[in-house]
Amino acid sequence: MGIEGASHILGAQEARLTASNQPKSEAMMDQDGFLKLLLAQLNHQDPLKPMDDTQMTGELAQFSQLEQMTNLNETVTKYAEQASSKDILSAVSFIGKEVKAKGYTVSKEDTEVSKIYYGLGEPVGSLTVNIYDKEGALVRSEELGSKATGTFEYSWDGKDASGATLADGTYSVGITAEDANGRPVLVQTEVSGKVNGVIQENGVNYLQLGDGRIINYMNVTEVVEAAKIESDSDSSSDSDSSSS
Repeated sequence: MGIEGASHILGAQEARLTASNQPKSEAMMDQDGFLKLLLAQLNHQDPLKPMDDTQMTGELAQFSQLEQMTNLNETVTKYAEQASSKDILSAVSFIGKEVKAKGYTVSKEDTEVSKIYYGLGEPVGSLTVNIYDKEGALVRSEELGSKATGTFEYSWDGKDASGATLADGTYSVGITAEDANGRPVLVQTEVSGKVNGVIQENGVNYLQLGDGRIINYMNVTEVVEAAKIESDSDSSSDSDSSSS
C-alpha cells in the first residue's frame, strides 16, 4: 500500500473527529503530516503483503531530508532577521556623522558643490573628469594631466564647458585614466557628506545625506569628521579644482 492509499484511510477515519480543528490543505506537506501518513501506512498495511524494506528506507530518508531542510530554513530565517536588525541599528548610528563611501555623485546648491575623492593604485599619464546631468548628458569635461599613486580630491565649480552656471541638483562624475602606455587604469571614486537619515528598501539599508544624495550603507569606507576633510584639503598640494 502506498502513501496515497494510507492518506485516504487516515482521512476516512479521522475526518469527523478533526474537521472543526483541521486547517485547510497546504501546498507543501510539513514533517508532521509526513509522519502521520507514514504511521498510517504501517498501521494499515496488508499483513500478507508487508511494506517493502527498501520502500520504507526510502520514505524514512525523505522524512529525514524534510526535517533537515525545515530546520535549516528556520535557522536561515532567524539569522537573516537578526542580521537585518543589526544592520539597521548600525546604519542609524551614522546619523549626524560625516561619512565617506564608494560613489560617483555630487550635489550643487547655489555656490556650494560637494566634493568627490578618487584613488589611483598606480601612476597615470592622463586623467579626465567628466560631469553628467541627471539625464546623463555630458555638461563638463576637464583634463587633469598626469597623476602619481594616491588619493586626491576634485572640486567642481558647478559650471558647464562654456562657463555658465548650471541648475542646482545632483550630478554624476565619471573619471577615466590611462597609464604612460595608453592602457586604461581603474579609478575608484568616493563621496562624502553628513548623514541625515536611514532608508530601508527591499532589505537593503541606505544612508540619506544632508544634500539629498543616497548611498548604500555597505559602501561606507570610513567615518570622517568635517574638520579633518578641510584640513586634508588645505594641506594637500595634489588637490584638484576646476577653473571657471
